[in-house]
Amino acid sequence: MEIQTPDWVKHAVFYQIFPDRFARSQRSRDSFLNNSNLEAWDAPPTLQGYKGGDLWGVLEELDYIQSLGVNAIYFTPIFQSASNHRYHTHDYYQVDPMLGGNQALRELIDAAHSRNMKIVLDGVFNHSSRGFFFFHDVLENGSNSPWVNWFKIQDWPLAPYDGSLPANYDAWAGIRSLPTFNHDHPDVKEYIMEIAEYWLEFGIDGWRLDVPYEIRTPGFWQEFRQRVKGIHPHAYIVGEVWTDAREWLDGTQFDGVLNYLFNEAAIAFAVGDRIVLELVESQSYYPYPALDAAGYAAKIHRLLELYPWEIQLTQLNVLSSHDTARLISIADGDQASVELCNLLLFTFPGAPSIYYGDEVGLPGGIDPDCRRVFPLKSDWNQDILNTHKQLISIRQNYPALRIGNYQVLYAVGTVYVFARTLESEELIIAVNVGSESITVNIDCRNLPNKPHQVLFGNGEITWKDNNVSLTIPPRSGLICG
Repeated sequence: MEIQTPDWVKHAVFYQIFPDRFARSQRSRDSFLNNSNLEAWDAPPTLQGYKGGDLWGVLEELDYIQSLGVNAIYFTPIFQSASNHRYHTHDYYQVDPMLGGNQALRELIDAAHSRNMKIVLDGVFNHSSRGFFFFHDVLENGSNSPWVNWFKIQDWPLAPYDGSLPANYDAWAGIRSLPTFNHDHPDVKEYIMEIAEYWLEFGIDGWRLDVPYEIRTPGFWQEFRQRVKGIHPHAYIVGEVWTDAREWLDGTQFDGVLNYLFNEAAIAFAVGDRIVLELVESQSYYPYPALDAAGYAAKIHRLLELYPWEIQLTQLNVLSSHDTARLISIADGDQASVELCNLLLFTFPGAPSIYYGDEVGLPGGIDPDCRRVFPLKSDWNQDILNTHKQLISIRQNYPALRIGNYQVLYAVGTVYVFARTLESEELIIAVNVGSESITVNIDCRNLPNKPHQVLFGNGEITWKDNNVSLTIPPRSGLICG
């Protein structure tokens, strides 16, 4: 079977937005929200408090987002919910009124599309919430509810709030507020398929699927793909799978996954033993222990062997997200580590994704601290911002960095060098994670066009016959084209 993935994703740079924390507009302050109990915008975030960010605010910041070179936005959940993160869905057909409702999404999609920007939403289809109408009906009417078989009821009575009693129903991770759907029920399956179709017809460009590995109903994701692609042939389907995802990346289900395997390798190499272990040890990924260049090369080789190349080009590559501490905090504030990680990110196959605020050096520990509000301009780290802009611009200007072949040229000690090639276009990328400047000499006779111009970084490149000499300053990298 020939695997087909959306071409636009191969050329995309994503920006991940947690809507409650990115930007707050006065436009959506409807009467019932005028006196709402919002947290102070600049106060530390809490698990349950709302900051009041909304989609109107995102709309007002599209100029800034586009100025980064971003051409796709992924939103964590936006549907009506009783949680600031909105993974507790009440109504899959209504954008949360605190975010501006369906009208705000309509205007945002139209504005984004007018700028050739894509919009991807978060699909939380494994579980709903206690406030979801169908589950609430079960709570009210018990075994008489028409929807009792939509959920996995074990016994009666149900105890959705009293932790001293057995819940008597399946809930994601045992969290009583998140009752799990019974995906084997044909009505449940059809309901979810129709939700996916509805929002694609509304105008979105894809779905990021929350914990899709929890849905084990045979054929579920295959049908999901058929239904999604039937509405929007170029829609992006990306699953939240943190580990080896071959089971879902066979061409019949997802176009890609959140590539935490790349994340682990990049942080372990570029941050190394500077990593703040308490920010990662309790999480579901392992960007430690530190890797040298050979260790990084080995991990990347295994990663690139896992999936077909067509899938590699549509992976969603991340350095941090709403589920992890922020990169600069993981790196204990070391700016060079942040810049090195981003150099690896923007030169790697697949679509790079920026977690809002990372591009200006926003710190943050484990949830809820990783969900801070976007900072005032006076608090931006302009060096990190400029690095992002440079790297995105170079990526967008050189197709080889997006769809070109990937070839390791050198991996010794602290230095890792690789090439991205596409027809006559060749780029050499070199990374030195060590604390001293270093010069390496590499036989590059298989690169006939001999890249000689330094596009990024402060090092030097010289050629003698088929050998390239690269001088790389400490804790820095080069892109040569």
